[in-house]
Amino acid sequence: MRHLITGGSGFIGNVLARRLRERGDVVCLIDIWSDPAHPTDIEFVHCSILDRDGVAAAMRGIDVVHHCAALVAQTGAGRRHWDVNVEGTRIVAEEAQKAGVKAIVHLSTTAVYGIPPAGAIDASTPLRPAEDYGRSKLAGELLMKDICGRTGIPLTTIRPRVTLAAGRLGIFQVLFEWIREGRNVYVIGSGDNRVQFIHAHDLIDFYMLALEAGLPGTYNVGTDRFQTLGEDLEALIAYANTVSKVRRLPAWLAVNALRALYHTRLSPLVPWHYLTYHRDCYFDVKPLLAMGWRPRYSNTEMLIESYDWYCANRIDARIAAPHRSPLRQGALKLVKRLS
Repeated sequence: MRHLITGGSGFIGNVLARRLRERGDVVCLIDIWSDPAHPTDIEFVHCSILDRDGVAAAMRGIDVVHHCAALVAQTGAGRRHWDVNVEGTRIVAEEAQKAGVKAIVHLSTTAVYGIPPAGAIDASTPLRPAEDYGRSKLAGELLMKDICGRTGIPLTTIRPRVTLAAGRLGIFQVLFEWIREGRNVYVIGSGDNRVQFIHAHDLIDFYMLALEAGLPGTYNVGTDRFQTLGEDLEALIAYANTVSKVRRLPAWLAVNALRALYHTRLSPLVPWHYLTYHRDCYFDVKPLLAMGWRPRYSNTEMLIESYDWYCANRIDARIAAPHRSPLRQGALKLVKRLS
């Protein structure tokens, strides 16, 4: 089969491309930057998903479209999220329909739920995004669902929890750097909230299960083994064997301070971070387990793997994908010096 991955140079798109290639499929990537480490037999198209003619050309002869391209929360792009996450999705869906593709898999986000409730997120949890990124991703989901519904294209929507694996940087680069240097790390509130992650390979395992079984629908994907946020961070620090400590900050103080720093462009932490990181945020994955999927990594195991990769590799600031590049820490540098 022939697959097209939008955003194929990003963190998840890169893992997906290699998995499809390993099973013998033909893979084409479309992105605004090229990863020089891509295998040479994976075709690359240098193009924005906002370029309708470029997208249409890339769609020719494609069987399955994997729509991973997005302006993620980390970019803090404000209304520009709408251009890529909604209008870009419209172009991808419409050109896929014109090209006669057989199926679309759309990668979405937990942020469509907004401020997470206490306890597990499941099929009954309302969709109430709380910031620009989440609102744009929900609008993109609904648009993709409408176009596929009207044109008869089978659609699988996957909402992953925060994704980790070797090579994951972004906001985690800050955490790993501070722990490696023996700095204290901070949580908003008590740290007793349960926060679930997902390993990139576990995510793609479920992704492939749904794709190969021809199971359209919407799926929330996260590991089934996680502790409280404070416990998982303490486990990572114990593994790293540094003098770092987990420090708790009053939620009202931390949220308001981070909000002010964000609006003055002095902090890399965007609204999705400071509005949710002190709350429970985890999916009920029992429906996925009932389908035969089994995640291999716990939160602690994936944090350790990602940390080890960070410690062993030189960070390349030229990488353009937000989740694969180092983060400018802004005012957090001062906090680190005082930690």
